[in-house]
Amino acid sequence: MKRQLEFQKNDIVPLQITGYTVQGSGVGHYKGAAVFVSGAAKGDDLLVRILKTEKTYAYGKIEALITPSQDRTAPDCPQFAQCGGCAFRHISYRAECDAKEQQVRDAVQRIAGLHPALVEPIVPAKNPLRYRNKAQFPLGLNREGKLTVGFYAPHSHRLVPCEDCLLQPPGFERAIRAVKQWHAQAGGSVYDERTGKGLLRHLYLREAMSAGSVMVCLVVNGEQVNREDLLVRLLREQVPGLAGVLLNENRRRTNVILGETCRTLWGSEAVTDTLCGLQFTISPKSFYQVNRDQAEVLYGLAGQFAGLTGKELLLDLYCGTGTIGLSMAEKAGKLIGVEVVPAAVEDAKRNAQRNRIANAEFFCGDAPQIAESLHQKGLTPDVVVLDPPRKGCGEVLVSTVAAMNPQRVVYVSCDPATLARDLKTFEEKGYQLRRAVPVDLFPRTAHVECVVLMSRVEK
Repeated sequence: MKRQLEFQKNDIVPLQITGYTVQGSGVGHYKGAAVFVSGAAKGDDLLVRILKTEKTYAYGKIEALITPSQDRTAPDCPQFAQCGGCAFRHISYRAECDAKEQQVRDAVQRIAGLHPALVEPIVPAKNPLRYRNKAQFPLGLNREGKLTVGFYAPHSHRLVPCEDCLLQPPGFERAIRAVKQWHAQAGGSVYDERTGKGLLRHLYLREAMSAGSVMVCLVVNGEQVNREDLLVRLLREQVPGLAGVLLNENRRRTNVILGETCRTLWGSEAVTDTLCGLQFTISPKSFYQVNRDQAEVLYGLAGQFAGLTGKELLLDLYCGTGTIGLSMAEKAGKLIGVEVVPAAVEDAKRNAQRNRIANAEFFCGDAPQIAESLHQKGLTPDVVVLDPPRKGCGEVLVSTVAAMNPQRVVYVSCDPATLARDLKTFEEKGYQLRRAVPVDLFPRTAHVECVVLMSRVEK
């Protein structure tokens, strides 16, 4: 039988915010139930209108701010309350970093059963603005029939116009304005997800931050657009550092943004960036960390944790385009990388060749399966690097890695909960957590990265 809360929808209740959810909402407790409030800050005293109730918790919105938190600050973005891309523009950056560090500590203690003091202070970004080197803007039409570029509101496909996102470099705004100017002159229908009709789907932008090179890719439900020459000319006139203009064909009825086919309208099909002293060529479909400067910090810590001396066999699972492993290859005897996406594996091989790294080998396949195959063949890596997606590694892969008996395991995580779950399994398999350092790669959002070092417990 469902237990009834002592309050209901539309009730207005007093609430003190004591912390944050992993999505960045404030959380407080009223009559034994947790209440989650978007846009609240730790330390706020509020009146909250209840929007939805569940068995042991509820969702609410701020009805009145009685006493504001000392962490509160005026949001610097006019779209903050609508677009949902950022979670923390209403508090200081220091308070945001404290919240993210606490999120990692809580997960390590609650899920892994380890002492939270093992988590070291978070490494904040030197600049929490203009750090993103990639943007994917859905396209729409406003009531006047003019092209609208922006982001979807939370939990919807309602387009919130945004030409200048404060997380992205100024060149992106110039590209947006040029594309809107092109559409005003050339026209073209906009894709409708409900019907699968219409041409223009997304505007996809990338920048190689070290060189200031910008790639503009228009994603369309077709093979061509009107006045491609005009599009190129306007972009070349208005976007400093423009490296290439591409057209990506995506005819599938899917939420996946990019299709398989790209056609270069002008310039280069990719941009080249420098990361950890290495050159990486980035095409539209390449995986590349969106915060280059903080990625260098993250990879530097991973390299430090790996403790390579020039002789070790390094196994890099979930290697993507090879960035982490290749940044360590100079200090390894041999690098073996494993990645499930074929295009990423080809990128990794090209990146190794481009940087004249001859001791690297890459395999395409599912990480747990390839790892088991390598284990069955007698592979005994000295160091294993793990950089899994948000779902983490899982028990099967952790067991295989532990069976390989590496001296050290370096785990790069984008989700504290799945990291903590895997840490618990590693502990059961004989590996002890030695260091854990959160790194803020995504300032103003709710996401936090963490790099940890585990080593084998000698019996």
